[in-house]
Parts: sequence; structure tokens; C-alpha cells
Amino acid sequence: MNEADALDILQAAIWTIVVASGPAVAAGMIVGVVIALIQALTQVQEMTLTFVPKILAIMITIGISAPFVGAQISLFANMVFSRVQSGF
Repeated sequence: MNEADALDILQAAIWTIVVASGPAVAAGMIVGVVIALIQALTQVQEMTLTFVPKILAIMITIGISAPFVGAQISLFANMVFSRVQSGF
């Protein structure tokens, strides 16, 4: 394995992390923006109001997108194992 192979694996790892965490981060961001708009419109500035809906949205999104995330991680693992196998 040379430097180019190591960089390819590192790039694939970072991309897998971004893709796998994307749905949960997007759900948290969307719910956070919606709640911030509601708080700005109603002038209710309760700090704990944002946590429960975000946590629920992220947990539901993780449950729904688990097969997709698992497939992405499996693809990455197969790519790494195939490179290790062909390298030796």
C-alpha cells in the first residue's frame, strides 16, 4: 500500500462519515431552525424548548435511515477489505 492508496481510503472514510451522519444532522438543523423561528415569532426564549424536539427528530431520523447508513458503512468496509486483500 502506498501513499495514494492511503489517501484514497482516507477520502472514502471522510466521505462515508459525511454521508452517514447527513440525515441526522439535517433533521436536527431543520428542527432547530423551525423552533428558532417559532421562538422569534412568539418571543418565548426558553432554552430547554429546543432540546426535546431535536432529540426526537434525530432519533426518528436515525431509526428511519439506519438501513441507508448501514449500507454506506458496509460499502466502505468492503472497499477497505478488498484493498487490504489485494495488497498482500
